[in-house]
Amino acid sequence: MIAGIGTAFPAAVAQDVLWEGFFRDHFGGARVAERIFRAPFLRRRHAAVNPVLEDVSGWSTGRRMRRYAEEAPPLGHRAITAALAESGLDAADIGLLAVVSCTGYSTPGLDVRLAESLALPDRVQRLCIGHMGCYAAVPGLGAVGDFTAARDRPAVLLCEELTSLHLQPPTSDPEQIVPHALFGDAAVALVVRPGGRGLELLDVDARTDTSASAYMTWDITDLGFRMGLSPKVPDVLADHVAEVTADLLGRNGYGPDDVRAWAVHPGGPRILDTVREALGLAPEALDASWSVLAEHGNCSSATLPLVVDELRRGGALDGGGPVVAMAFGPGLTLYAALLRAG
Repeated sequence: MIAGIGTAFPAAVAQDVLWEGFFRDHFGGARVAERIFRAPFLRRRHAAVNPVLEDVSGWSTGRRMRRYAEEAPPLGHRAITAALAESGLDAADIGLLAVVSCTGYSTPGLDVRLAESLALPDRVQRLCIGHMGCYAAVPGLGAVGDFTAARDRPAVLLCEELTSLHLQPPTSDPEQIVPHALFGDAAVALVVRPGGRGLELLDVDARTDTSASAYMTWDITDLGFRMGLSPKVPDVLADHVAEVTADLLGRNGYGPDDVRAWAVHPGGPRILDTVREALGLAPEALDASWSVLAEHGNCSSATLPLVVDELRRGGALDGGGPVVAMAFGPGLTLYAALLRAG
């Protein structure tokens, strides 16, 4: 049962400020870049490293990882503290801390730093889930859910991404312009406990289409991590999203008309439109996803939990019922979870 959700963000920066203050010059005033940056569905993002103030595009990967080690722990600490407070649990109650991130690595890592700052018990188990990308919150939730069911102890899942650290050198490649226009930073923590009130995790499903593995990549280079993002991604998702959803609902005794709310990872406008069309959803069904995209951008693994939190805070889950959550990433992979509000 998801008993608490906590969020934490670095400072916000408006999309037009990012364009005018840095990216217009960075991309040489290219019209295609301006069109993408000025899209009406984007308002602002959060950045631990604001390029208007600090250009890290020439930094080595080592320097970026050192900065991650400075910025990530306090942000994650804030998110977990908020989630614990909402759940009514103390740090001493936690049996597992699972940390999801594909934007920074070190050993001892973020999990150890957080275990120390939160004063978690020295016997707490830890799990790090890295380099799975935007869908990683779902297998992470599945892992902590399995732990909670098997051990009858609460667990914490933290999804934290600092995409701003991976600003790349200037380029005219649209596949690089799009992620620079969309991605933002965030930390979201979920406390999962056995029983009680909250959002119940019922099931998890996945599909990986390896024939499209080259369409979404996240490569470690000497100058940070570089994303490859093909415009063909929505077309591949269109081939699988209806089947995965039908399987997930059907084996749990539900049909599409039973779904109370949809939490869809807003990887971009075409992805949201593709999912809505493939599932035959009403336009307003994905309002929470559009809202998160506008206010926070694509925060990789942290984005789907933000959408779930947006649904919850907006009252969409007050009446109870099943909720389908789905996200997409490298592989090319679609991961989906069936939740039940109650």
